Amino acid sequence: MNMKNLGLTDRFIQESTQYSNLFIGRVSSQSKNIYKVLTEHGEMTAEISGKFLYSVKDPSEFPAVGDFVMVDRNDSTKGIGIIHHVLTRKSVFTRKAAGKKEELQVVAANIDTVFICMSLNNDFNLRRLERYLSIAWDSGAIPVVVLTKSDLCTEIEQRLNEVASVAIGVDVYVTTSTSDDGYQALKSYLTNGQTAAFIGSSGVGKSTLINCLLGQTVMDTSGIRNDDKGRHTTTRRELIMIEGTGVVIDTPGMRELGIMSADLTKSFADIDDLAATCKFNDCTHKNEPNCAVQKAIKDGMLSAERLESYRKLIKETKYEGLNSKMIEKEKLNSLFSEMGGIKNAKKFLKEQQKKKRR
Repeated sequence: MNMKNLGLTDRFIQESTQYSNLFIGRVSSQSKNIYKVLTEHGEMTAEISGKFLYSVKDPSEFPAVGDFVMVDRNDSTKGIGIIHHVLTRKSVFTRKAAGKKEELQVVAANIDTVFICMSLNNDFNLRRLERYLSIAWDSGAIPVVVLTKSDLCTEIEQRLNEVASVAIGVDVYVTTSTSDDGYQALKSYLTNGQTAAFIGSSGVGKSTLINCLLGQTVMDTSGIRNDDKGRHTTTRRELIMIEGTGVVIDTPGMRELGIMSADLTKSFADIDDLAATCKFNDCTHKNEPNCAVQKAIKDGMLSAERLESYRKLIKETKYEGLNSKMIEKEKLNSLFSEMGGIKNAKKFLKEQQKKKRR
């Protein structure tokens, strides 16, 4: 198996040299505490080591589909492999774990593109799309919107205009299971070992798209029920290689998408740009004079629903009362919390740069 086609980069190879007598693999699926890991010699079953289990401080640190891991063997001839380390993720799509307070669930790791799939029938929901985009931008991957089931929609142009109003700076594609015109364009994102994750509600056609890209029926498919709720055909995350190109990750449908971290400066760039021209820097866009955001709503350039969605996500991500610069600072402080915040992190980086010059 060509590991480069599996997404292995020089950066992961370099990091792997820290661990002697171990081999690189990539997690392709997980079922409870058992993992499937792809190595240069094929797929094998693995579990995490006792030491790893003891050292984990947060569930999001456990191996997830898409992770590159260091294992004690590279084939299954001598039994189950043992995962000792997870290599540093270059990107990670997460959501708030269902039923858990302040706990992250890793949906997919080390992805280059997030295909956000939404059907053009009654599943169509701009507010949900805004949530997906906010998390996708925050993941470190590039979001792409894929609108499915165009054959079931009679207002495609109107829907596209609505999507364009919230998917700012994002590529948008229209697909249907009755034609291959749409999905063919997605292949350009899967060259040279690139990894794409398919995200969306149940029944929107993620598995159908993957089957089209594979050129064969590998994933079970099912439509949306009469009550417009999708059937869960994908029950777990799974990484699949597309021969000669890249990797796709199929994910179970998510009817709820709890957010703990999001990049609102990109997903709501229009509101951010308008806010910069408000009279007051700390404008709440409610009753202040000369509010550019409220003026845009009055002039029909911005919907009140989009502003309300923005406020809701700010509250959910605990960024309430902060402007865009303050939000970025808050995210950096959270990122470097173990180092004592962004000030200590900057100090650490400066010291490291001085050592390199010596």
